[in-house]
Amino acid sequence: MARCLIVLASASLVGAYVPHTLHGVRSVAAPAVSTVSMKVFDWKRRTDTYSEESEFMLHNLRPAPGSAHRKIRKCRGMGSGKGGPGGYGMRGQLSRGGRPTRPGFEGGQTPLYRRIPKLRGKPTGPGHTKTIYGLIKLDNLNAAADNSEVSHETLMTAGAMTKVKSSLIKVVGGGELVRKGLVVKAHAFTASARQAITDNGGQCVVLPAYPVAAGAAAPAPDAQ
Repeated sequence: MARCLIVLASASLVGAYVPHTLHGVRSVAAPAVSTVSMKVFDWKRRTDTYSEESEFMLHNLRPAPGSAHRKIRKCRGMGSGKGGPGGYGMRGQLSRGGRPTRPGFEGGQTPLYRRIPKLRGKPTGPGHTKTIYGLIKLDNLNAAADNSEVSHETLMTAGAMTKVKSSLIKVVGGGELVRKGLVVKAHAFTASARQAITDNGGQCVVLPAYPVAAGAAAPAPDAQ
């Protein structure tokens, strides 16, 4: 049986080589091997069941091949590369068991929570909160017509205002108001802005800071 296998192997080798002559020198050609038929094994993609050209959907999302690693088990033998000290060093404060320092400790220097300034009083007491308003100056109210209702939305339509980050609007002083009889709607007014609007025959309507339930009464104009 072994002799038959040797004879067959020799015959296949002889058939693979084709002798020919080049410039009078006899040479032997290498066997032609197709790269298409060769199977290249890539260990990073050994568990792939999809092609790279396929469309990614929610049902076939998975980590890229080779990017997901198993959990590192430290101190489980010297052959693992993480044995002995386990990557924490041989000695020192950070190599000891348990948590060596408390949260916020910076080695003895003044920690961050003591370096920053503090507000006096209780954290939830008065003075610790600030309401952020989007501001409308008196100059912007001049874009409206006389005896009309003015709000942030109407000023944006007229091109006198742009979007603001806060949903609360406050009218402040700034410039001179020339329009008469305006009904200004906002969530807050400064004293100077309120005085300028009422002196020109207008009214200040204070809008609620939170949405009003359906069927509730509309806010009445300010009498001041």
